[in-house]
Amino acid sequence: METKKELKILFWMVAVFMAVFLLPLGSERFMTAIDATLDLSKWYAQEHVVMCLLPAFFIAGVIAVFISQGAVLKYFGANAKKWLSYTVAAVSGAILAVCSCTILPLFTSIYKRGAGLGPAIAFLYSGPAISILSIILTWRILGTEMGVARMIGAVLFSVVIGLIMAFIYRKEEKVKKGRTNEYSSSSG
Repeated sequence: METKKELKILFWMVAVFMAVFLLPLGSERFMTAIDATLDLSKWYAQEHVVMCLLPAFFIAGVIAVFISQGAVLKYFGANAKKWLSYTVAAVSGAILAVCSCTILPLFTSIYKRGAGLGPAIAFLYSGPAISILSIILTWRILGTEMGVARMIGAVLFSVVIGLIMAFIYRKEEKVKKGRTNEYSSSSG
């Protein structure tokens, strides 16, 4: 019998019991907070998941079905010109109106189709930052200077972050590049 493990389990059992035992269920403030939490969770499930995440998964599926792996490799692949792949990745978010949650399925889709990690990360970062809606909102609320700064900053930071990630994971990218070369030679 492991005493440390058993004491840890006992501690968590007592902690959960005390948390439930001491719940201030009679407090109006506590019940209002619980009600607000459940209301927000319901809104999130109805609005965000249905209106944002499901369409993002649909778009990711469309990318997987209708955009060939060759096209993804041409612009985002390990053998693509770096300046081209990072530029396309950093500015392609401008045509999407997505948030940071809904960009994830799109990122996964292009990454699994053969995009290099650097360009895929640049796309992941820049998508929500330079979507047309976020730029217009920034422009209208904070002014022209901030709108332009957001556009330029988002593109530059996404490229820098993509380059850093590609550098950190360069060994994995070399392996992926080798597999890409095998795909290119077998399909051509």
